[in-house]
Amino acid sequence: MALEMKVPSPGESITEVEIAQWLVENGDYVEKDQAIAEVDSDKATLELPAEASGVITLMAEEGDAVAVGQVVCLIDTDAAKPAGGGSTPAPAPAAETAKTPEKKEAAPVAAPAKTETYATGTASPAAKKVLAEKGIDAAQVKGTGRDGRITKADAVDATPSMGTPGLGGRGQSRKKLSMLRRKVAERLVSVKNETAMLTTFNEVDMQPIFDLRSQHKESFKSKHGVGLGFMSFFTLACVRALKMYPAVNSMIDGDFMVSYDFQDISIAVSGPKGLMVPVIRNAENLSFRGVESEVKRLAIRAREGQITVDEMTGGTFTITNGGVFGSMLSTPIINPPQSAILGMHNIVERPIVRDGQIVVAPIMYVALSYDHRIIDGKESVGFLVAVKEALENPQELLMNNDVMRALEM
Repeated sequence: MALEMKVPSPGESITEVEIAQWLVENGDYVEKDQAIAEVDSDKATLELPAEASGVITLMAEEGDAVAVGQVVCLIDTDAAKPAGGGSTPAPAPAAETAKTPEKKEAAPVAAPAKTETYATGTASPAAKKVLAEKGIDAAQVKGTGRDGRITKADAVDATPSMGTPGLGGRGQSRKKLSMLRRKVAERLVSVKNETAMLTTFNEVDMQPIFDLRSQHKESFKSKHGVGLGFMSFFTLACVRALKMYPAVNSMIDGDFMVSYDFQDISIAVSGPKGLMVPVIRNAENLSFRGVESEVKRLAIRAREGQITVDEMTGGTFTITNGGVFGSMLSTPIINPPQSAILGMHNIVERPIVRDGQIVVAPIMYVALSYDHRIIDGKESVGFLVAVKEALENPQELLMNNDVMRALEM
């Protein structure tokens, strides 16, 4: 019995995915629930598990865009598992019916060269379209598909004749952007074109947080199993500021401004497939331990490719930390449909004036990019000042003057 495997829906509103990579080959024997492919949606990369055990026949190529519900492979559930695992062996050629008598041992005969078939040099429909757009004759392209067939990847990589090349290297590489990366690019361009985005800056003296972490990080990690990092301070500082300036915790929906009485904080995380932005739900209800535990959980899931679409959907405000890569200052781009994003940067010892004296202190520049259509300068500057105040006086403004209780919760 041949089981048809169809593309499942990765999430609401997603109608198409892309075959990023087949993890098995045509004719392999696969086990039920074995990961057979990675598929890209416009929000995440997900694994496609086999629905049954049997011999697989692939029905789509890597890079093909397929609709949700489309058949991408067949699994022959009646096929026996080959001894030792692996793909089903091809049948051996029939034995010769007669042998020519020989007087002495015959010399070995070289295997005949593989002959071309009707598929050799034939372009797939997708490849034909790409070649036509480039104005390239299929006869000029060497196919790498089965039996020499020209695949879509061959057509994408093909370049027209450019005459006699000059001296020096002329190498280049061409790789199709994943569906996730293409969607990110589309969203970033739309933000620049469709919002009135401005950025305001400030600086934070991180010495008070350095002192608190130095005193309590070992006991905090021993008690809770997670480190006391900067993200919990910044998240709770933003929660406080969002309550003070609700316009920053709002979004535009047509002619309406939608404001929220909760704070779902998106955190930018670098994953194997690029930047991902999982969401810390109801951050206003979390303690320092709660924030650090959730940040660690989401970061691990993103980096291991296990993050789900639901975990990256929503969010009312975003925090991104370019400082981990050494960024001194930047203008972060708003994460739509949100209206503001806070950018953290590296911490550098700089001279500042404290109590009338010039001292050296660990300083971080912070940036708030915001949509000026619903957030005025008063709210944006006030919000960033409120974040700065909380970070420079965390004991009073984030811990209610009870450090031990705040870190033990």
